[in-house]
Amino acid sequence: MYKMIALDLDGTLNNDAKVITPKTRAALLAVQQQGIRVVLASGRQAPGLQREATALDLKSYHGLLLSYNGGRIEDAATNEILYKKGIPNELAVRFLRHLEKFPVSPIVDDGIAIYTTRADCFKVQDESRNNNMQVKIVSNIADAVAQGRFSPGKILTAAPNEVLVPLLDEIRAPFQDKMDFVQSAPFFYEGTMQGVNKADSLGQVCEILDIAPEEVMAFGDAQNDIPMIEFAGLGVAMGNACQELKEIADDITLSNNNDGIAHMLAKHYDI
Repeated sequence: MYKMIALDLDGTLNNDAKVITPKTRAALLAVQQQGIRVVLASGRQAPGLQREATALDLKSYHGLLLSYNGGRIEDAATNEILYKKGIPNELAVRFLRHLEKFPVSPIVDDGIAIYTTRADCFKVQDESRNNNMQVKIVSNIADAVAQGRFSPGKILTAAPNEVLVPLLDEIRAPFQDKMDFVQSAPFFYEGTMQGVNKADSLGQVCEILDIAPEEVMAFGDAQNDIPMIEFAGLGVAMGNACQELKEIADDITLSNNNDGIAHMLAKHYDI
């Protein structure tokens, strides 16, 4: 019996309409009633997990919220922060000044608001809506982060795919010995503190809860899910997952639009 189920959100738990289907929701409520811990494991900012946490009633079952691609884990029932590792303020400011050289839209937040120089910057409004966060207009993002003295969970670089991909090496090169980078969508390049990923954070929590990696089932669809899928005793790729993830997964289920999670859970639990 797997004691923990870790779920990526977009493209995995949510269908393409960005909602949890009734069948998948019912399956996850049923396993929680059997004492299984559910972890929402996302690259999203922390406030962006609340809608799904409420839909799955994680507060009643001590579910966990893993945000910033592993930079923070919170107990949904107590709001206790079990693990947190952000980008040190000085390093974040240097990276943001570096991004000023490129035709990209940096997206960084302080846990409440996304900082941007213009409300119409690429993907800023989408991130604001998806993560239930305010947008804060500043004259310079790096200066604002320096003045705020906070350590961001991640720094997102956004641009259309044809603009972003040719720049990846240049963006990463001066910081690759201090930060980790992953392309989480065709138009997003995520930077976190080195060593921060979904697998590392799950490992920290598994130690706290005395759950072995072999007792974890994880679901994902994208490149930033690869460490988590490799970490879990049963790593499951969605039918719509990228080929890289499918190649390393232990099993492949149906797509996010066809209740892939519910289909797999029915194989392993009496639901």
